[in-house]
Amino acid sequence: MNIFTTLLTQPLANGLVLFYKVLGDNMGLAIIGFSLFLRVILNPLTKPYMQSMKRMKDLAPRLEKLKAKYKDDKKGMALAQADLYKQEKINPGAGCLPYLLQIVVLIAFFNVFTRTLSPDGEIAGRFNELLYGPLKFSADQIVNTRFLYLDITKPDAFPVSGLPFAIPGPILILAALIQFFSAKMMVPYVAAEEKLAKKTKEGADDIQVAMQKSTIYTFPLFTVIFGLRFPSGLALYWLLFSASQAYQQYRTSGWGGTTPWLKKVGLLKS
Repeated sequence: MNIFTTLLTQPLANGLVLFYKVLGDNMGLAIIGFSLFLRVILNPLTKPYMQSMKRMKDLAPRLEKLKAKYKDDKKGMALAQADLYKQEKINPGAGCLPYLLQIVVLIAFFNVFTRTLSPDGEIAGRFNELLYGPLKFSADQIVNTRFLYLDITKPDAFPVSGLPFAIPGPILILAALIQFFSAKMMVPYVAAEEKLAKKTKEGADDIQVAMQKSTIYTFPLFTVIFGLRFPSGLALYWLLFSASQAYQQYRTSGWGGTTPWLKKVGLLKS
C-alpha cells in the first residue's frame, strides 16, 4: 500500500466498517454516523479558515480606501495592505492549510467508496484488503448496502425510457442544493471583492472575483454530474458534508447572500 492509502484511506475504511457493525450492519446508517463523527473531528480544522474569512470581510471598507489611494501604485498598495494585516494581526493564509487537509480527507473518503462499494458483489473482499484483522469480514459474509430506496453501491439516479441519461435522485439533488445555498451565503465576501476589483487597473482582481462567483454554480453542477456515475453512498456522505458546511458557514457569517431569498419567503423579517 502507498502512504496515502496507509495514512488516510485505510483508517477511514476501518472507521466506516466499525460504524457498520455498531449500527446494525447497515451501510447507509454507517455512512451517516461516521460522516457526522468525521465532521465533529474535522471541525477545528475548518473553524480557523471561516474565522479568517470573516475578519477579511470586516476589513473590506478599509481595503477599499487603500485601493482608491494607491490605485496607480501597485507596490505601495501591497505594502499598505501588508501593514494593515499586521496592524490587525490578521494572517490571510490562516486556516488555509487545515482546510486543505480537510479536502484531502474528503478525497480519501471518496477513494474508500469507489474502491469498496462496487455493485459486483465483492464488497466484503474489497473491504478486507483495507481492514485491520479484528474488523475483517468473513469469507461468506454479505454486506448490507440497502438504505431507504438506495442501493449504496449504485448511483442515486433513475433511468428514464427514451432518454440517453438518467435523472438524479432526491439525495443527490438535495446535496447539490445545500452546496449551492452554502456557497450563496458567502456572496457578501464575493460582492465586497467585486467592488474592490472595479477600483483597480489590474485584471487579476476581476478574474479572481469571476472565479469565486462561478464556483457558486459549478460546484453543485459537478456534484450532480459526478454523482450520476459514482456509488450513492458518496452522495449520502456529500449531503451530510454539505449540510454541516452550510451550518458552519451560517455560524460564521450569517445568512449572507441568501438573506433576500429568505425575506421573500417570509423566513426572515425585512
